[in-house]
Amino acid sequence: MAIYFLNLKTFGRSNGSSAVSAAAYRSGERLRDERAGRTYDHSERLDVLHKEIILPQEFAADDMSWAKNRGTLWNSAEAAEVRKSARVAREYLVALPPELSPQQRTDLARGFSHELVERYRFAVDLAIHAPRDYPGSDPRNFHAHLLATTREVTLEGLGAKTTLEWSDARRRENGMGPAVGELFHVRERWAMAANAALEQAHVPARIDHRTLAAQGIDREPGPSIPRAAYEMERHGYRSFVAERLRAEHQARVDLRLQRAAEHSAAPAESKHPEDIRRQAVENWLRFREAKEREQPEAERQATNTVDVSRKNDHSL
Repeated sequence: MAIYFLNLKTFGRSNGSSAVSAAAYRSGERLRDERAGRTYDHSERLDVLHKEIILPQEFAADDMSWAKNRGTLWNSAEAAEVRKSARVAREYLVALPPELSPQQRTDLARGFSHELVERYRFAVDLAIHAPRDYPGSDPRNFHAHLLATTREVTLEGLGAKTTLEWSDARRRENGMGPAVGELFHVRERWAMAANAALEQAHVPARIDHRTLAAQGIDREPGPSIPRAAYEMERHGYRSFVAERLRAEHQARVDLRLQRAAEHSAAPAESKHPEDIRRQAVENWLRFREAKEREQPEAERQATNTVDVSRKNDHSL
C-alpha cells in the first residue's frame, strides 16, 4: 500500500560530505570531484530507473549545457562554497507509490521536482531507484532522490544562495516566515501531488503528511532505525542499537494496549446530576479531612475555638 515518506537531508563541509559523491551514487555514474581530487565510480548500479537534471522553465530556450552535465553541475556547486561549514546540497528523498506504473511514478517525481525548481530556482538532479534485491528488502520500495543545489541557477553558473539557505532574521526582513515553514509546505505538497497521481490512476489508496495524532489515529508510530544500524543488519551484522530501538518500540506498543484494555474494562462513569453532586461533596469532605490532618494540634484547637465562638454568636 502507498505510504507517506519524505526525508530532507543536507550535505555540507562540516560533516565531510561531497555533492559530487552524492550525485555519482544516486545517478549510478562515474564522476570526478575536482576539489577533493577523488573519483567516485558507481556505474555498476542496476537499480537506477530514471535520472535527469531539472532546471527552471525560464531557461528552456537557453544553452544550459553546463548545468545539464552532472559532473560540471556538482563540481560548480563545490567550487562555489568557500566556508568550512558551507552547505553544498540538499536532498528530498520520497517514497513512490508502488500502486502506480513505472511511467506514472516517473511523471510524479518529475512533476514534483519541477514544482520545487520553480519555487526555489535551484537545480534538481532527479534519480528514481527500484527496490534493492537483497534478503529482507521490501519489493515495494520504489523511491526518488531529488538532489538540489543550495544556490540559484543562472545562465553563467550558480548564483546567490536560495531563500532556503537564508537565516530566519533575513527571511523576516523580506516578509517571509521561518525556514522550517518551507519543510512543512513541501511535506504537504508531496502528499497532494502523490494523491493526485493516485486518483488519476484510479487507485483508492491515499497518503497523509500529518502525524498520526493529527489524523485521529491512536497507535504507536513505527520505530525509526538509523541508517548505520540499518546497513549493518542489511549486510548480515547484528546491531544492538536497532534491537534496542525495536524493544523500546514494542514496550510502548504493549503499554498502549494495556492502557486500552484497562480503559475498556473500567465501568462507565455515571453522568447523572445527582451522582455528580454527591461525588463533588465527597471529594470536598476528603479534601477538608486531609487539610485538617496537616494542621498542627494547637492551630486546630484554635480553629475549633473560633468555630464554637461563632456558633454561640449566631445563637444569640
